[in-house]
Formats: sequence, structure tokens, C-alpha cells
Amino acid sequence: MFLNPSSFHFPHPSQANVEGLLAIGGDLDPKRLLTAYQKGIFPWYNEGEPILWWSPDPRMVLFPEKLKISKSMKQLFKKQAFEVSVDQNFEAVIDNCANVPRNGQVGTWITNEMKKAYIKLHGLGYAKSVEVWKDGALVGGLYGIYVEEQNIFCGESMFTKVSNASKYAFIWWVQQLREKGIKLIDCQMYTDHLASLGAEEISREAFLSYLKV
Repeated sequence: MFLNPSSFHFPHPSQANVEGLLAIGGDLDPKRLLTAYQKGIFPWYNEGEPILWWSPDPRMVLFPEKLKISKSMKQLFKKQAFEVSVDQNFEAVIDNCANVPRNGQVGTWITNEMKKAYIKLHGLGYAKSVEVWKDGALVGGLYGIYVEEQNIFCGESMFTKVSNASKYAFIWWVQQLREKGIKLIDCQMYTDHLASLGAEEISREAFLSYLKV
């Protein structure tokens, strides 16, 4: 389905194709983005492509109570190896998520258009960043969308400049969200890294039930 630029309506996620692609087009207006996340939909596309909107089946999620913390990470927390902050430098976090090289990845899906859109969402209080610091330098972090009305956090991207910094950010943030009573963290797509932290795949139908879609 091609989206109507003058409307923020999305088709129901169950109409996505086998790969999870639901709709094409539209824009990254804050209202459209929030509507998407509230319905279990997220944008993901490359530079030069139209905006692609996804709702994959299955969906990778982490239930906070199922978070796995390895012995080595427990030691890092015991030593307070890093300092952690929230929303102290969102723009630096999203820039690093876009620019820090990753194994097996060429280029980035975090385009300048995406950056501007999520910086706007941050200004509105919906996009959150977690920063990890070492000796005053930003060495890791993550950002995502806090859908407070539905009590979920939608993770978007992480970066690390030193070993374990992004993992430290993720574990710390999940623990904070658990204290807030968050039901689940949306991790979107399967990766071995997320699975090692306790994330699992559930059906799209089950995921949407948490959103009451």
C-alpha cells in the first residue's frame, strides 16, 4: 500500500507481506511516526529509497524479567566500569549509531532525514537516548521510542566504541525500564546479540496484543 501524504492512516499490520513490508511512502512527520509505533510499525529503508514501513512476523522482543546478564557483565557493573546518563546528548548518540562501523554492514539506514525526524521526536519527549561514558568521553549508547501510553520501549539502534559499552547501556536501560513497569522492549528483528541478552521471537499477533492493536 502506498500511503496518502495527507493522512496518517496505516493499514493493519496483519496486511504486511511475508517479509514484513506493510506500506510505502508518506513522510517522517512526528505524528506519523508516533502513529506507526503505537500500531507496531516502524520505518526502515536506505538512502535513495522511498520510506518503507514494516511490521515483521515474528517480532523480536525482550521481556525485562528475562534479561540475561553474563558473569563478565555483572563484574563490569560491580566495578561501575562506565558512567551512564539519559537524554544528555541525543544528537551525538544518533550520529554515532549512523557512523560507527559495524561488522558485515556497509553504509547506514539512519539517513539525515531519519536523524532530523528522531531529533524532533526527542524534542517532544518521545525519543530517548542512553549515553555511556568513560573518562568523560562518549563510548557507547542507544536510542529508541518510549511509547508510554502502551508501556513499551521500541529500541532503534546501539553503538559502541569500546568493548561492552553498548551492552552496558542496554542492560542498564532494561533495568531502569523494568522498575518503571515496562511490559516489553521491542527489538524488531532477530540478531544473535539480542538473543544472547534474553530477547526472543514472538508472533506478530502476540506482539500486537501487548499494544492492544
